Amino acid sequence: MTRISVLLLLATMASAMLLVHNQYQARRLYTALHRAQAEARQLETERQRLEVERRAQATPLRVEALARDRLGMRMATPAITQWVGDNGAQPPAARPARSAP
Repeated sequence: MTRISVLLLLATMASAMLLVHNQYQARRLYTALHRAQAEARQLETERQRLEVERRAQATPLRVEALARDRLGMRMATPAITQWVGDNGAQPPAARPARSAP
């Protein structure tokens, strides 16, 4: 009878140790999950902020100002437009309209 009692005592102790180990692992994994979720929320907030900043950088007025200031570009006018084409090419607005066949 004592052998069975010792064997049951050892099995109970091993089971208790395994239970403690599993609870420790579960707590550790829960903490890691919570940290990962917090980091994901932080990254999503950062992504949204950067998206808003990107939209602000791409406004037509800002692009036009950068093209004018940094690249030295200017608006196209008829005075600076050069037409390239066959002999006697005229701008599209000056060409005579064709009649329908």
